[in-house]
Order: sequence, then C-alpha cells, then structure tokens
Amino acid sequence: MKLKTGFKYIGMVAMVALLSGCSGDNSTEDQIKSGVITENMDTSVKPGDDFFAYVNGTWIKNYVIADDKAGYGTFSMLQEKSKLAVKAIIEESAQGNNALGSNEQKVGDMFNSFMDMDKRNEIGTAPMMKIFDEIDVLSDHRELGAYFAQSIRSGFGAPFGLFIYGDADDPTLYVVHSGQSGIGFRDRSYYIKTDAKSVEIRDKYLIHIEKMFTLMGMENPGEIATMIMALETKLATAMWTKEDSRDSIKTNNIMDRTALAELMPDFDWVGYFDILGTPNLDKMNIFQPSYFKALNGIMGETDIVTWKLYFKWRSLSIMADYMNEAIVNQNFDFYYKTMRGVKKQQDQWKRGVDTVNRTLGEVVGQVYVAQHFKPEAKARMLELVENLSKAYENSIKDLDWMGEETKTKALDKLHKFNPKIGYPDKWKDYSALEIKEDDLFGNIMRSTKVDYDLNLAKLDGPVKRNIWALPPQIVAAYSNSTLNEITFHAAILQPPFFEMGIDDAVNYGAIGAVIGHEIGHGFDDQGSSYDADGALKNWWTDEDKEEFKKRTGALVDQYNGFQIFDDLNVNGKFTLGENIGDLGGVSIAIKAYHLSLNGKPAPVIDGLTAEQRIFIGWGQVFMGTRREASARQQAATDPHSPAQFRVNGVVRNIPAFYEAFNVQPGDKLYLAPVERVKIW
Repeated sequence: MKLKTGFKYIGMVAMVALLSGCSGDNSTEDQIKSGVITENMDTSVKPGDDFFAYVNGTWIKNYVIADDKAGYGTFSMLQEKSKLAVKAIIEESAQGNNALGSNEQKVGDMFNSFMDMDKRNEIGTAPMMKIFDEIDVLSDHRELGAYFAQSIRSGFGAPFGLFIYGDADDPTLYVVHSGQSGIGFRDRSYYIKTDAKSVEIRDKYLIHIEKMFTLMGMENPGEIATMIMALETKLATAMWTKEDSRDSIKTNNIMDRTALAELMPDFDWVGYFDILGTPNLDKMNIFQPSYFKALNGIMGETDIVTWKLYFKWRSLSIMADYMNEAIVNQNFDFYYKTMRGVKKQQDQWKRGVDTVNRTLGEVVGQVYVAQHFKPEAKARMLELVENLSKAYENSIKDLDWMGEETKTKALDKLHKFNPKIGYPDKWKDYSALEIKEDDLFGNIMRSTKVDYDLNLAKLDGPVKRNIWALPPQIVAAYSNSTLNEITFHAAILQPPFFEMGIDDAVNYGAIGAVIGHEIGHGFDDQGSSYDADGALKNWWTDEDKEEFKKRTGALVDQYNGFQIFDDLNVNGKFTLGENIGDLGGVSIAIKAYHLSLNGKPAPVIDGLTAEQRIFIGWGQVFMGTRREASARQQAATDPHSPAQFRVNGVVRNIPAFYEAFNVQPGDKLYLAPVERVKIW
C-alpha cells in the first residue's frame, strides 16, 4: 500500500508486511518445515495455467463466505486475530474502576458507550437534531465558506477536504492539502456510468437517503433525496478521474491567497480559514484545480436550501453508525448489504473494537505491542529490510535499461529509505480527550476535535517523522514518498507472512516480497517522481524516463486484459503503482533469498525447491475470496488489483517462475520472453 500526500493514501485496508529470517541456514528437510500450506493447494491445477488456484484452490473451493463478511482471506484472518487481542485489552479496561481521565477509563468507557444500544436508542436522534439546528442557521451563500470549515472540523466533510501533510516541494515542512470530496459514493463513476448495475445502485442510494431522513422525522424525505442526489451528481461530474487524482505531478498545485481567490472568487476564503483555525495561512496545495473552479459555479447556482440539506446528509451519513439501532441498520443495509453484498451486521463487539481502534488506537496499541510483539521480531525485521535493500541495490546496478546518471540517483534514494517497524517510537497524546460512558455521539465528536487539533498543531513546526498513519494493532504496511519511508505494523508480523520455525524461502516469498513491494513504491510510476529527500523532483534523464514509461505502459496493457467478470476488467492504469510494487517485490525477494544463503545451496524441502517455495509463499499471502458486489466495488475504488491477478499477473513476468514450474508455451500464464516486463 502506498501512502501519499493528502487524500491519496489507500486507504487503509491492510496491505502487507512481515518479518523473515535472514540466517542463510541450510537446514535439511528433516530439521525444518517448508511453510507451504499444502492443504490449501489444488495440485490438479497446472501452475502455469493458474498459479493462484494452484496455491489456494482447495481453500477457495471449500470456504463459504460468512453472512457478516464481504469477503475473506489472509488479511481478514489476521485482522480478526488482532481484534480478539484488542477485545481482551479493552474488556480489562472496561471492567475496572478507573480514575477519571486515565487511559483505562477512556478505553473502557468508549467501548461501553458503543455497546450500550439501550442508551443509544433512548437518546435517539437528539444529538443529530442539534447538528441540523446549527446548519439551519445558514442564511446565504456567503456563509457557506465558514460552514465548509466547520463541517470539516467536525469530521463530516465538505465538497472539498483538508489534510495536513508534507510539502512535496519542501518535504521538511507541512502544508495544507485540499482535494475533491463530499459525495456519498467512493468514486465519481457511480454517478456517471449508464449501465444497468450503476443505474440500479443510484436508485437504491436515493431510497437510502429517503429512508434515513424518514428515520430523522423530516418532511418530504423523497424530495430531499432527489435534491441531494442532484447536487452530488453535479459535484461528481466536475471531479477528476481516479487515475488523474493519483498523479503526483498533476496534483501538486501550491496556491497563495490571491490564486485561491482567483480560483473561487465567490467563496469566502477568509471565513473558511478563520473557522479552520488557520487565519494566517498563506498557501495551500490544491489537488484538482479545475474541480474547484467548477465548484465555484455550482455553489452559486445551487440554492441555500439545497446546501443545508446536503450538509445535513453529510453529518447524518458520517455519524450513522454511532446513533440509534434503526439508523445503524439502515446505514448497514445500503453501504454493506447493497454495496458489498454483506448479509448481516458484524457482531457489535467487533464494531466496538473498530471504534476504539479509530479513536484511541495508540492507547490500546501500547498494550498490544507489549503483549504481542517481541523485541527480537523487530530486530529480525530490520535485518530482512537490510537484506532486501542490498538486493535492490544489486539489481539497480545491473539494470541494462538505465544509465549510470539515473542509477546514481536511484541508489541515493534507496540508501536514504527509513524503515519503521512494529510501532511508533513516540505515542500519540490523548490527554485532551474526554470520554463519557453514556455519550457515544459526543465521544466521537470530541475525538474528532482532538485529532483535528493534533493535526493542526503540525503547522507550527517541521515535519515530524515519528508519526504513524495507523496504530500498530491494525494489519497494515505502507510507504510514504514525501518522507521516503516504509512502515510495517506489528499486527501483520505473523503467519502466513512470517513463521519463526519455517525455512526462509516461504518467508522471503511472503513478507520479503511485501517489504520489496513497499520499497518498490519509491520507484513506481508516482514514487519515482520523488527524490531521495522526498521532494517532488525529476532525477531521471529523458532517455531513462522514456524507457521507464515504455516498460510500465506494457504492464498497464497486461493488467487491462485481466477479466474480473464478463463485463469488468482490471484498470491497469489505476492499479499501476501497486502492480509495479508487486512485480519488483517478488523479483527482488528472490535475489534477497539467495543473498541470505551466503553461497550455500538452497535446500529442497517436501519435494519443493527454494524457488518454488518462494513463489508459493507469495501466492499464500493473497489467499482469499470476495462476493461479487464487493469485487465490483474494489475494482472501482481500490488501486490494488484483485488477489488472483496480484499473483498470476506477477509470476508470469518473472523468468525464475518458468524454470521453477516448467511453464511452457501453451500454458495460460505463458508469456514469450520479449513480452515479459522487467522494471526493477
């Protein structure tokens, strides 16, 4: 997963990482196990036809997706394991007579407030009606600027969002980034596509809005839904595509106050910055300038009544999961049942754990790390990262398509990578957060305010390199281009990514390739635009950049050809960065494994060569299955390719795969040598 400036981080579904041994131990078959999960394999499938099915086919055939899940696989398994561990930590806090203001009291009472549905039903819609009353005070378009800011501060969002992160031109400093936002679907395409499925989903969205406002006791909810849908459609139509929105160069547009006023002359920027708490802010990065220009017109042509309804919908939709049971269920019915195919709600305690992780993540994370992450794991992870880095160095030096001038810059960037393993060195301070056992709605609002204030405080100084995007108990890994860093969370450092007692080959194919993937993001189609210090600066010669684009373009074409359903293919351009990371990660993991042997021969274990086990290790990482609705949503919104193509799309480009599994012309995954893509 790649974390970029502003709204471009993937968001955060768990990507991947884990530790591996680097001992180079040449143990025999009798002394060590392979790490291959043979019971999941379907050896009736030829590896050269469908390697994903060969590695995971039996599990996929036998697994039935539970009613409360949109899909299931390796990442889900690890996150469920983490949730159980966090539940135990929370329950210990929830049972005690803790001092008011203590971390234990906050964790326990946040969880208890979520779990107390009787109290939530008793409170009903009253807290949301107070928000509605604040919105009703708006009297004209001039006041919208200030309310944009108020809605953002409250966590409800607006037609454009805000994020404080490193300045791509000077990564030692923070800058405010702002980009298109504020629609009910996760991508503009849902409003624009005219196929039958898209029309059906839009119709169901209208019904959902109507039902939600009915539950709020609003008059004419059908008319309200139509007005909101019309406004969101205007916003979506003006938005950039997801492909353009992930372009680091196109989205780097630093503007001063004068330029902002020219971009949106009818918007009250003074009132906006005052309410944000940044009255003296003199510049901001605008991701999609043409959208902001169009928004200026949309604001003026949309009456204030519609804008007030829009902001009521923003607040209601964002806070739905923290309200009474009827609203919770209706929100689930659309966003999970309709959009993802989930048949029933997750157990309430699981949703409660998620809420604690979101609001008090690093408080719980400190205990989680103490109980579940051993110091030797961090040491071995750093060792593995070092070994992967050496393999990348050797590979860059040996590239036949890159000139020496560009190689020097690439190696400088590689050597300056900062790996962050397990957990933060400095934990987030929640001392300003007040949590009450009988006030879930208020707890969420106060938590949002504290988070906002912590983010705002970043503007007072240089970039802080000890901040983590997610707490350590979340199954995740990511890279950050402006900080030139890679981050691996404690919760992902466990099987099948790593297992202490197995041979290194599977570990290298799993966590090793994941580490390689995250390093590789620094050299993907977007990360390659940032230099060794994290600045958005071209360090390529024209000739080498052109060859890079030629090779990555071939990868786009390959993935465009992968069919998810009869009417849906992978978007090769949108997924390019992750596909480059995958291809480089596995290729470099193979080299790193052989480096770890220190000249010793690789063992054959359970009849499998080391190269075979490396590839199988990669395949095991992506074991999983999804409901159709969830798979369609992933294709529309997730820059990662579907699991089967993260496996099959990678291995067919690596020469060692052909040798390891005797892949021949006529096999479905076979590519002629001239068609195989090698980048790093």
